[in-house]
Amino acid sequence: MEKHTLAAHLAFQPKQEDFSESEWETRVKLAACYRLLDLYGMTDMIYNHASARAPGPEEHFLINPFGLRYAEITASTLLKVDVSGREIFNPWKDYKINKAGYVIHSAIHEARPDIGCVIHTHTPYGMAVAALKCGLLPITQTAMRFGTVAYHDYEGVVVDTQEQARLLENLGNAEAMILRNHGLLTVGTTIEQAFNNMYRLERSCKAQVLAMSTGGELIDLPESVIKRTNNQLSLQPSADSPGKQKPYGILEWDAMLRWLDSIDPSYRT
Repeated sequence: MEKHTLAAHLAFQPKQEDFSESEWETRVKLAACYRLLDLYGMTDMIYNHASARAPGPEEHFLINPFGLRYAEITASTLLKVDVSGREIFNPWKDYKINKAGYVIHSAIHEARPDIGCVIHTHTPYGMAVAALKCGLLPITQTAMRFGTVAYHDYEGVVVDTQEQARLLENLGNAEAMILRNHGLLTVGTTIEQAFNNMYRLERSCKAQVLAMSTGGELIDLPESVIKRTNNQLSLQPSADSPGKQKPYGILEWDAMLRWLDSIDPSYRT
């Protein structure tokens, strides 16, 4: 029975004091992000990934051990790797980095120092929209939040580093990207922002799939209304939204952590 416990898979038991204060804070936030993705149903067994840039001058990032469910991930047991895929910190006997996670996430973290977090999912609604030629339609206010949605054509399982350049070119400066016939990807300056982007992108996909499944005629909004709505929801001041908002994800993050703490605070360990 012992072999099925997480403790049996650990080579050693990492503790908070093994990390700098800033790295520990990032680890707690990323572990919380994984738990939230699980609670909102955005998981695919042990697959997919959320990564965060580790504090410091080195190009290191934190990511999940390949073998854990999102509900099992804690701050101290996240892997730390460099952009070449070399493990900097791994307390596990058996669990390593998922190569597809390394190829996607390392490319973005290396090329975009402004990005602090990358999230990739395979949800049913996300995959459904990824399989539609029309992609994400601006038929809901939530979808209109994204002024630009990037698209990357499917080339197979993302394990070839030669695909990284094309993925980066397609992503551009977008916060959300639909990987055709594959899934969803969001980025953010912070973990909170990247999670908020994924939450909104997922809900946009779900609403679209539900609307299309009714067989009813979709309402096409004028481009001027779509643009005005996007301006209103933008973080940048504009005539439609003169007061600059807090960055997305910040306002609700404390509420999300209170929710997690009320359910299972073990992500903080």
